[in-house]
Order: sequence, then C-alpha cells, then structure tokens
Amino acid sequence: MRIAGINIPDNKRVEVALRYIYGVGPARAVQIVKATNISPDKRAKDLDASEVNKIKEFMEKNFKIEGELRSVIKQNIGMLKEL
Repeated sequence: MRIAGINIPDNKRVEVALRYIYGVGPARAVQIVKATNISPDKRAKDLDASEVNKIKEFMEKNFKIEGELRSVIKQNIGMLKEL
C-alpha cells in the first residue's frame, strides 16, 4: 500500500505503519487515526480504499509531509546559513 508516495508495511498496525512517512511521528500518527475514525488495532493490509483515501486527504490538508516538508527544512537551513 502506498500513502504519500511511500510503501508502508502491510503487517503493522496503522498507527505504526504511518510512522514510515517522513514527517509523521508517534503523536501525529495517533492524531491521524483518531481524526479519520479508523481503529488503531487494524493492520495496514486490512484497510479498504475509502479508509486509505481518508488518511491521504487528511494528511494533505493538515500536514506538510515527505517532499514538501523536506524542501521547507532545506530552505530554513539555507536561510540560517546565510545569517
């Protein structure tokens, strides 16, 4: 299964599998699961297409993740170097 361009492990719980995405840690993974009303005990391979879409939409609307987050961090580091 792919979320945000990253293959997340199938046999892990959803909360743990989401942590494989850059920018999603333990607290944010719990927040995503609660906001999308998905059981935290559910395995990633057991998610259906609508649940995956809910997760993707929630993450896109509320968080900077993967490439977008990496570019923001790179810009911030560059700005600090110039100072």
